[in-house]
This record gives sequence, C-alpha cells and structure tokens, in this order.
Amino acid sequence: MGSEQQSALRTHASGASSAAPLEGPETDYVIVGAGSAGCVLANRLSEDNNVSVVLLEAGPPDSSPWIHLPCGVQRAVGDKRINWGLETEPESELHNRRIPVPRGRTLGGCSSINGMVYVRGQPQDYDGWAASGCDGWSWNEVLPYFKRCEHNDRGADAFHGTDGPLRVSTVRDRRKLALSFIAAAAACGIPPTEDFNGPNQEGAGFFQYTGWRGRRSSAAVAYLRPAQRRRNLQIETSVRAMSIHFTGRRADGVEYLKEGKKLLVRARREVILAAGTIHSPQLLLLSGIGPKEQLDRFGIPVRVDCASVGKNLQDHLQARLLYKATEPVTLNDISRSITRKFLEGTRYLVTRGGLLAEPPIKAGLFVRSSPDLDRPDIQFHLLEFSSDGPGKPLHSFPGFFLAACFLRPESRGEVFLRSADPLEPPSIVHNFLTSKVDCDRMVTGAKLARRIARQAPLKELILQELQPGPSLVDDYDLLEWVRANAVTVFHPVGTCRMGSDDQAVVDPQLRVRDVKGLRIVDGSVIPTQVSGNTNAPILMIAEKAADMIRREARKID
Repeated sequence: MGSEQQSALRTHASGASSAAPLEGPETDYVIVGAGSAGCVLANRLSEDNNVSVVLLEAGPPDSSPWIHLPCGVQRAVGDKRINWGLETEPESELHNRRIPVPRGRTLGGCSSINGMVYVRGQPQDYDGWAASGCDGWSWNEVLPYFKRCEHNDRGADAFHGTDGPLRVSTVRDRRKLALSFIAAAAACGIPPTEDFNGPNQEGAGFFQYTGWRGRRSSAAVAYLRPAQRRRNLQIETSVRAMSIHFTGRRADGVEYLKEGKKLLVRARREVILAAGTIHSPQLLLLSGIGPKEQLDRFGIPVRVDCASVGKNLQDHLQARLLYKATEPVTLNDISRSITRKFLEGTRYLVTRGGLLAEPPIKAGLFVRSSPDLDRPDIQFHLLEFSSDGPGKPLHSFPGFFLAACFLRPESRGEVFLRSADPLEPPSIVHNFLTSKVDCDRMVTGAKLARRIARQAPLKELILQELQPGPSLVDDYDLLEWVRANAVTVFHPVGTCRMGSDDQAVVDPQLRVRDVKGLRIVDGSVIPTQVSGNTNAPILMIAEKAADMIRREARKID
C-alpha cells in the first residue's frame, strides 16, 4: 500500500466515528483476514452452496513471483507490499532493540512468506491445552484435522493423510551441508530421524515442507484457489477492517475501508476474526472488547471489559550462530555467481527441481536440553544462507546459520493499542528473556550449536565462526551475545487465549466471551506455545473450527 493511499485511508479513518458507513454486501459469514486460517475457513464454509461468505484481506492478491518460488523466501519476506513490516517496541532484555515481526499481508498471509517448514509440535502440547480447560483439543482429537489438511507425499498412515488440499513434500535435493549437519548431530548423540511429525519428534533430519513440484503450497494456493470461483464466496483484497459492528450484544458485521470509502458488510450468522495474533486483538480493542483502562485511555466505549485481550503473547526467540564455509555449499554462492544462477534457473525451468524448487531451510533437529526431560525443548533450523536480517541481501561469502530456539518459553508479552486509529499499527512487546529459564535454555542451545559444529563431517566445511566468535566462551558472554543478536522465528501466538476460565478471551468453541456472533480462528487463540513451527497448527485449528461452525449452524437451522 503506497503512502498516498495510506494517507487517504487515514483521512477517512479519522472521521470514522462521525461518518456512517455505506451499506455493503450482506452475507452469512464475514471472515476478516485471508491468512492461513482465513483461507481454510473460506473454503470449508463455502462448500455449502446454501451459505454465503465474504472474505476481507488487507493486502493484495498473491501475485508476487517470490511467493510461489520456494527459494524466494528472503525476497518474499523483504517485499513491503506483502509484509506488514511490524516491529516490537524496544525490548528491555534485548538491549532495547526493536525486533522485526514479519506478518504476511496478502492472500495466504504468513503461509505465503514463511519458510515453508511443516511441523505440528508434540502430542503433549495439545494434551496440555485440554488439561488446562480447552475441551476437545487433546492430541487424539486434533490429529484427524492435521491429517485432513494433508496431501502428504509420504502416503497415508496413522500420522499422515493424502486426501487434503495442502501439499506436504519431502526434501529431494539433499546437499552436502545438510547431510554433514545431520551426521555431526549424530556424533553428538542426536539420532537421525525421517519424520518430525511421526511417533517421535526427537532427532535430526530433513523437514517436510509445504510445497510441490517446485511451487509453494500456501493456504491461498491449497484452499482458496479451488474455492475462489464459487458464487457464494466473495473475496475482497486491499481493504482494511476498521471495527466490528454490533447490534446490542451481537456482532453482525464489519466496518471496512475500500478505495477510500467506509463500508459495512453485514453478517447474518457470524463474524470470524482470522486476522492473526497481532491484528485480531487490535480489532477487538478497537471494537470495545478489552481492558477497560486501555479503552478509556483512547476514548473507545467499553463493550466488554476483558483484561486478557492482547495479553499472553508468546514467540520463539532464535539465536543464529553464523559460520563461514570452506566450500561453495550455500545459497550465498549461487546468488553471487551468474553462471550458477543461470544453471539453477535452467534446471528449475526444465525439471522443476534443484535449489530453486525447495525452501532454503531443509534440515533441523529437536533435542532435550537435559536428559531429565521427557521430550525435546530445543529446535534447530539449518539455514543454508546468511544475511544481516530477514529480507536483507545475502552475504558475499559462503555463509550459513545454525539457529537454535527454546520451544516452550516462559516469557509473556502483550499487544496493545498505540492509538484509536485503525490504520495505526498496535504496539508489540514480547518481553523476551524476562524468564531465567528462557535465558538458560537459549545459552544451552548456542553451546549445543558449537558442539555440533566441532564434529565431523561438518567441521571440515567450517572455515570460521563469525558469530558469536571464538572469543566469547562463558555463559554470561554468550547470553549477552544472544541479547544483542537474537531474532524471532516469527511464531507469535496467544493474544486471544482459548480456555474455560473467566479470563479466557474465547471458549473452547473459539467464541468470544460475553458477546454473540463473534468467533476468533487463528494463532491468537493458542493458549500455550507449540513445540515447533506454527503454520501447521493454525491450519489444523481452522479445519477444526470449520466443523464447529457448521455443527452450530445446523443446530440453529
């Protein structure tokens, strides 16, 4: 969205309180956000020809070629047209740095710009949800929905499905760097594994990824593309949701901006927020649902005084150890070689194979930080490239990252309003490393990365450790390096927590408490962080939510 359009929208938004919206379309369901969850819901709900659905998306269509080329992740994340470009407030325990928070702003949302890693987490994660009061969300109850999503090239078995729309593929182009990393991990006592989503997550191996035949399988490609020609589904792109419209205690529409005009789309059955962990709580707050003191501060009439809205923010913090390689075994080498770019480009065009056809994060591991633990709590991603940050150019030397993160952080953050202007991004504070446990585990991860790097055959591929650098040895210095350099893995969850207690924002059916006709379906409802990447769990949540919504509609009908 250009600055002139943003300025025009802001002018209209500033008069929103006094200007009545024009009546727009009327429909059964209004879905706000065409990200991972929104695309699933749009598809599943519109399968019923007797139901009409309107899907609102702030970003443009997913037409950027970098979205669909698996190796184009860095370019996709760096594209300001399709990335919200959010960042945190200064993080007190990270040397007051502002940390980038990439969020997709296009059809497919984050599934169109993420690293394509397909990981579900651990059964204990979901059993923990159920034990905390989220009835219906145990591992045995969510596994069928994970399988429903998948068209997995491993074939159908007790853990995988083949009838779903989401293409899940196994890495075919297994190169020297990744194979050396897996062998080095084995030398450290971390066994190889073929499936992080099988009976046992622990081990080192190749991730599966959301792609097929050299193309990304985003939620838009997998779910929205097959549904977009249905007459009962209306997709609006480049529109901005401003607030939820209520009649009494019932949500019955969404006010939004389209081409400078303020419109109201009415929902006969439900309004469903699928705007994500950052923007769903913002929309609740703008609509008068949230902590009273915060709403009073901005002159927003209080509809529901709910102290938990925006709280409970969790993310995975990542320490990226940077290594310079002895051989041209990284993507950096291809990016600075005209000949290799031509050869890889030709290979991709002819065979849909090679480096361009698969994501640059192919291998990783899950490990316990202590043998006393019953399951892994640290994850590694091997990034077969290096740069100064998300979306930044690749380094001119052969470089790669060993990136470690603590899977179940204790630190909790918050999303809160910066102003009552719907076009103003909210404030984000993660409070990273405010827990000693988090600090200790991040140091453990960094030390383990070094240990793996010292093992053959990986050590033969390493010329130099550039970060943290060999001069940093003790735990204090390593923690200070983490504070100065760590970034997120872009897995924010939890700001509209699900639960059965009075402080939960949504109940286990994902209905917002104390109002009617309003549901939230996205990563914000996750009560405690999953032990792995978050895109697969969010797709699962949306599949399960679609069944809930349809069952409830049948009872009413």
